[in-house]
Amino acid sequence: MKVGLLPFYIKLYEDVAPSRHDSMQANAVRIADLLRQRGLNVVRAPICCLRPDFAAAVQMFEDEQVDAIVTLHLAYSPSLESADVLAGTALPIVVFDTTPDYEFGFSYGDKVMANHGIHGVQDMCNLLIRNRKPFLITAGPWQHPQIVDRLLNNIRTAAMAHKMQNLRVGSVGGNFDGMGDFTVPPGTFGMQVIPYTAQPEPPKTAQEAEIDADRARFVLGKLSPGVHEQTVAASLKIRSWLEQDRLDAFTICFLGITRADGWATVPFLEASKAMARRIGYAGEGDVLTAGLHAAIMTAFPETSFTEMFCPDWAGNRIFLSHMGEINIALTSQKPLLAERNYIFSDTGNPAIATGCFRSGKAMLIDLAPGPEQTFTLICAPVTLQAPETPSTTSNTGWFTPNSCAVSAFLENYSRLGGTHHILLSYDADRESLRDFAHLMQWCFAVI
Repeated sequence: MKVGLLPFYIKLYEDVAPSRHDSMQANAVRIADLLRQRGLNVVRAPICCLRPDFAAAVQMFEDEQVDAIVTLHLAYSPSLESADVLAGTALPIVVFDTTPDYEFGFSYGDKVMANHGIHGVQDMCNLLIRNRKPFLITAGPWQHPQIVDRLLNNIRTAAMAHKMQNLRVGSVGGNFDGMGDFTVPPGTFGMQVIPYTAQPEPPKTAQEAEIDADRARFVLGKLSPGVHEQTVAASLKIRSWLEQDRLDAFTICFLGITRADGWATVPFLEASKAMARRIGYAGEGDVLTAGLHAAIMTAFPETSFTEMFCPDWAGNRIFLSHMGEINIALTSQKPLLAERNYIFSDTGNPAIATGCFRSGKAMLIDLAPGPEQTFTLICAPVTLQAPETPSTTSNTGWFTPNSCAVSAFLENYSRLGGTHHILLSYDADRESLRDFAHLMQWCFAVI
């Protein structure tokens, strides 16, 4: 991740106490180095005092395509110098409210000048709220690793929001007629939807290498060489397109995959592989969930597209599945690769990767469109249970809601308008999802 570090200061102090500039600069350098040590790519702006300084710094961050701006008050800084510039950028804001010294006791000596940035933070945050610019904030001593951990969590969350507002989502096969819950107007969140463009047949050497990799990656079930070859060829066409158009996510509507459009079979296999490479995905032309998947995976890669299929009333569980797609990095056993009888278009049978979602704690995530372009991000802590048996020829998963019985869970989910396309994440946490919704100015609900 790439962040812009924005140091705040006041022109008054530069004028009356210029000798303090170097120590203020050293504080900014210290925090930049701290973030770099944690693996971030940091673009550090010069110390900013006046509006032109802030405008130039934010323009630099936009040109550098950072994922978020991290603010750092070196001292008090009048908010009207920066507020409209920060409110006017699409980049998310993460406030780091810290000071050079850990201790400020009764005998504080000459520490005031270096350690009074907190009321500058208060001034700025008030103006950001009044200008309807959401932000995340971490307050505490930079010397404590747990404080830096919280800051990094906020930066990762901000990166999710930035991705959500800069998505390039590919679409193959059109839309599933009549499915309405995930439909949103073109340009929602600034999303670019890129239709599939025909790709040349992949070289035989590339196909052979992919087939060899499949033999190592999967348990091979009933699968003829011809079906495997045509599936790999179709999959590599998708992969070429993803790379060519620099796509963050994509969706396949299987009904639109036909021989007339150059498809020998449906490339479900590449959807499953792409999710394991942190590329977002959803089925049936659902660009909304595909884009959400890409955004979530900037911070939480152990995430898959799926659907709630069937309730197990007796066992208080819900069965998860989808036709031919699963994040193959998340299965309980080595995934199976086998031929699937396919009757939904004129293409041949595909090879499909299948498995059962592994046991463990997880989070169901859904973005539910509401009236007048409102949205609710729904999350539900759940527990997955997987049988200790080899992968079968279907994609499966069973979860129990952590908070209530299945019947109450389903009632609550539909009261919130939850859609039938969802994400399952093993590493997402409630607080990050809450803050993600805050930055996106969505409602947030937990079941």
